[in-house]
Amino acid sequence: MLLNARLPALAALKSGASAARLNKSSSRALATLVDEKVSQNNWEKGSYINYKNNVENLEIVRGRLQRPFTFAEKILYGHLDDPAGQDIERGVSYLKLRPDRVACQDATAQMAILQFMSAGLPAVATPTTVHCDHLIEAQIGGEKDLARAVDINKEVYNFLATACAKYNIGFWRPGSGIIHQIVLENYAFPGALMIGTDSHTPNAGGLGMLAIGVGGADAVDVMAGLPWELKAPKIIGVKLTGTISGWTSPKDIILKVAGILTVKGGTGAIVEYFGEGVESLSCTGMATICNMGAEIGATTSTFPYNARMKDYLDATKRSFVSDFADKYSTFLKADEGAEYDQLVEIDLNTLEPYVNGPFTPDLATPISQLKETAIKNDWPLEVKVALIGSCTNSSYEDMSRSASIAQDALDHGIKAKALFTVTPGSEQIRATIARDGQLKVFEEFGGLLLANACGPCIGQWDRRDIKKGDKNTIVSSYNRNFTGRNDSNPATHAFVASPDIVTAFAISGDLGFNPLTDSLKDKDGNEFKLAAPSGAGLPVLGYDPGNDTYQAPPEDRSTVVVDVAPTSDRLQLLSPFSAWDGKDAFDLPILIKSKGKTTTDHISQAGPWLKYRGHLQNISNNYMIGAINAENDKANTIKNFMTGEYGGVPDVAGYYRDHNQKWVVVGGENFGEGSSREHAALEPRYLGGFAIIARSFARIHETNLKKQGLLPLTFADPSAYDRINPDDKVDIIGVTTLAPGKNLKLVVHPKNGETWETELAQTYNQEQIEWFKYGSALNKMAAAAK
Repeated sequence: MLLNARLPALAALKSGASAARLNKSSSRALATLVDEKVSQNNWEKGSYINYKNNVENLEIVRGRLQRPFTFAEKILYGHLDDPAGQDIERGVSYLKLRPDRVACQDATAQMAILQFMSAGLPAVATPTTVHCDHLIEAQIGGEKDLARAVDINKEVYNFLATACAKYNIGFWRPGSGIIHQIVLENYAFPGALMIGTDSHTPNAGGLGMLAIGVGGADAVDVMAGLPWELKAPKIIGVKLTGTISGWTSPKDIILKVAGILTVKGGTGAIVEYFGEGVESLSCTGMATICNMGAEIGATTSTFPYNARMKDYLDATKRSFVSDFADKYSTFLKADEGAEYDQLVEIDLNTLEPYVNGPFTPDLATPISQLKETAIKNDWPLEVKVALIGSCTNSSYEDMSRSASIAQDALDHGIKAKALFTVTPGSEQIRATIARDGQLKVFEEFGGLLLANACGPCIGQWDRRDIKKGDKNTIVSSYNRNFTGRNDSNPATHAFVASPDIVTAFAISGDLGFNPLTDSLKDKDGNEFKLAAPSGAGLPVLGYDPGNDTYQAPPEDRSTVVVDVAPTSDRLQLLSPFSAWDGKDAFDLPILIKSKGKTTTDHISQAGPWLKYRGHLQNISNNYMIGAINAENDKANTIKNFMTGEYGGVPDVAGYYRDHNQKWVVVGGENFGEGSSREHAALEPRYLGGFAIIARSFARIHETNLKKQGLLPLTFADPSAYDRINPDDKVDIIGVTTLAPGKNLKLVVHPKNGETWETELAQTYNQEQIEWFKYGSALNKMAAAAK
């Protein structure tokens, strides 16, 4: 193999050679193979694939650890900032990494860029793109919805466009498509490390990379040229055997995995797929699986580089990338004998379609048991709306397979019984299915084409077919189905399935319908069964790029002025948070003790609030308004201990802040799961919070809280959550001696009863402690730049 040239370097390591000598030896051994400047993509100048450096770093670590590596480890260790000195222990060490790229969607990019601007740097140090996909509301149809969004969001889009031009960032205008699809089509490449300000950034794992969702403050670090910190993940291996076929699709693999691992089973881990079954999956199918890995709390998911990825790279006019990756095929897969912290095995020969939900993406039910389960649980059987597309399932293959099912129905003289919507993942997909006829089939079937954007998946849906509070069922090919997420109606039972199964439900209008076994009636009343879906993984005629929606940074950026109106209610320049006062905290009220699942949708809702993502003061008015108060089982109704009156959560929090009263929030398991919503951490900091105390945290939310200078703490004894009351006061002792691995003490003062104590665990390392002391990671960065 081409990388056998590294063996002398390995031998040198085994004989005790120094890291410096090894690095020199590796460089010589590999120089003839890797001294090529291969561009990462077709859009940027000067952004190159760093396989040479990655392999040299990996060889240093290999010499230190002396064991086989998983594919995910190869990428991580290949991107270490200090491979010779970095402490490396899965699940324990904090890795300093150098990502290849940063990607931001428009809702989170606003705050990320505002933070970057405050650092005073002239341009990003790491290739970065911004994608306008979150602010387009689905209402009456793609073209009109897009035009309305461009008008409503003009000042935000102008800000992003001018900021991108100023700071050398690639800008994808509204209508381009969903960030993850654009990244897959244009920027993802095998062996890369990318961070993105969206929880479904892992979608790019379908092209053999590690793509990790982060908060905006993490993105700012990398944009500014600083190393990025990640707790060394454990590695969960998922071995796929057999061959996928019939009604079963790649989506069913992750739906099955979600049922096995649950919404928090992947927390602190990377999921790495391997095995013979991988060969039967398309590149975009692998992307679907990686995309929804966010729903099990995984740091990210990935697949080893293979021929299906090469086909996709070639089809998207990136043969120069696949040719280079071919030379590094040994690097781009796991070592023989690599060990996983947990192993899951799935036989694709026996895997049946799954439908997950309602209200949580890990409630997995095989299609053969769905009708019985739905009746038992009193889930509404009538399917009101069936929605296909989104960042998870909007590939050409997905659209082709769904169109084949719709065409089968049309051939039998019937159309969709439920409302049916189609969301292309990108302008390229929309243009290609328009050219190749799938779009026409969907329209004849009764489908409504939505804009190339997130739309109903993130709550950007002006749904009008029911009233709020009406109990109903919808089925989508999306990734999340938390209460009220899609349409703001808590009574909507949202289920997640493959586009194939969703289309079948659209035809039957019945959640109990199983297309594998059940029959339908044609226009003449005769029974028939839908044929299994079929569709090409890649378009035979190639992709049609559609409209040009990309804005490259200008050659001369010196005269560009970033557009932020001082009177805007949507954009607001940031002021630094105050530094820690150096003291322990005493007599803190509990702002709210949240009950049950508390996702980022509960903490900082999307939907109509998206328009305030660039204005911290305004968006803070939605803090925790969706969380259920354990005191009274109500949302957004808490007691102000100073006045004795009840009010909304942000109102009471703001009152405390304005009266110099710090406060804490108490939460349950996996607090902050869901989207990588940085505002869920910015808002409590802005409103005067001091600590968030929970049974456990979702990874991204915990990091976001640390970045903004809040203390994310967990009950060392989880039962303490049950003992604490919403009207208790608490002291947090030990902050003045905060150190890695050292517990703090929580002293609880009940309103009625004796004082009691319990320990609080924390996961701070030394640098993160500095973030807290300075008041935020951004404050620390600004201080270092002076």
